[in-house]
Amino acid sequence: MASGTAKLDQASKKKGWFPDSLVLIFSLIIVAQILSYIIPSGEFERTPAPFAAGRDMVVPNSYKALETAPTLDPWHFLAAIPRGLEAAQEIIFLVFLVGGVIALLRTSGAIDAILFRAVRTFGGSPAILIGGTLTLFGLGAFTIGMGEEYMPLIPILVTMCLAMKLDSIVAMGILWSSYGVGWATAGTNPFGVLIAQNIAGLPPTSGLWFRIAIFILCLLVAFQHVYAYARKITQDPSKSLVAHVDYSEGFELPSDIAFTWQRKLIMAVFGAGIIFFVYGAQNWHWYIGELNTIFLGVGVLTAIIARMDPNGAAKTFIKGAAEMTAAALLIGFARTIEVVLTDGVIIDTIINAIASLLDGTGPSVSALGMLAVQTITNFFIPSGSGQAFVTMPIMSPLAELTGVSQQTAVLAYQFGDGFTNMVVPTSALVVGTLALGKIPYVQWVKFVTPLLIKLFALAAAILIFTVHFGEYVGFAN
Repeated sequence: MASGTAKLDQASKKKGWFPDSLVLIFSLIIVAQILSYIIPSGEFERTPAPFAAGRDMVVPNSYKALETAPTLDPWHFLAAIPRGLEAAQEIIFLVFLVGGVIALLRTSGAIDAILFRAVRTFGGSPAILIGGTLTLFGLGAFTIGMGEEYMPLIPILVTMCLAMKLDSIVAMGILWSSYGVGWATAGTNPFGVLIAQNIAGLPPTSGLWFRIAIFILCLLVAFQHVYAYARKITQDPSKSLVAHVDYSEGFELPSDIAFTWQRKLIMAVFGAGIIFFVYGAQNWHWYIGELNTIFLGVGVLTAIIARMDPNGAAKTFIKGAAEMTAAALLIGFARTIEVVLTDGVIIDTIINAIASLLDGTGPSVSALGMLAVQTITNFFIPSGSGQAFVTMPIMSPLAELTGVSQQTAVLAYQFGDGFTNMVVPTSALVVGTLALGKIPYVQWVKFVTPLLIKLFALAAAILIFTVHFGEYVGFAN
């Protein structure tokens, strides 16, 4: 793990020509203030939303320019940052607490044990290995937004694939396609869909069953792509995209990690907690407060079952929470962009301008336009939670103006964020994991581009479906 982290850090330095996500978002905050001096101020009329108590929705065709508007002080963007952090505090605290609990789960060995056991169990045949691990890794991303946690498994995945006459591209395809699909279709991911639904005024985990169906469809597409490539190189090894790479060293099988009864019990407690929250969210209107409570309960039970020393458990929790600092700051800074645009009274002007471009195109084209915007944004802001706070405050009212449901707007955000997570060069995780697998970025792009085309074609069809038939799958709001 230490060597993996070192390689990840080295990969991060290699992409130093591109600004860090925090630098980019801070720049966008400054741009937002500059725009407040250029863009005319204006407002829409708003009315209480029938589908979300306490939330207002835009009244179409009600935009009016303001004759007088506030002029922001030159240092306003700095004063707005603490307010952005305050506005996003609920999500920020969730990120810290979830990070701490996941660290406890990792320290207990339960997550690594079940993942390593799965890889060994599925290693009997390429089809079972690819299908089984795709499903397992995809579910981790679909439920709690796992991704970085898979990094220690890269060496064993590569080793298993090499032993089965496959290559490291297959191993990386298993990991990254499941991660991308899991994030793009997530139903309970607290770092993605739950944030976007909160901004859109939707009940948490709403539309879950349809998202599960989408998850299965996209996973089948990913399986077809990875398995077809695996069969091709099995029949002709020279067609491997990394045939020129030396894998003679660095990929030895690790010692088996025992899946003890304690670890089985910990995973059962974790699974029960997720199910309990989903049920509570759908039937008792639970949201972040209850999710924090459940995660903390899972963390305490994990420490007890694993017989962790109280001081050691506390240090592990704090370390896990500390590792989420970057994500938490990105969320608060990204939220600041909306604060500045709102203070300058120009956010409605921007929404009205985009809506005017889409006027007359119909909700289907509008939904596809949202997908395009979210996809492009992810190349600059690879943080899913950060992207949600940058784009959803604009996309949510835009959806109201163009006849697109809030659920469809959230789904467009998920697709745009999740699928491109497989390939964005601005992500240290992507570049670092490719380095661990000794895969040149260009070769990876050659492999994943056809898959992305398939997935985006399916995503476009699904978005158009929800526009016309969303009421039948819980996507009417």
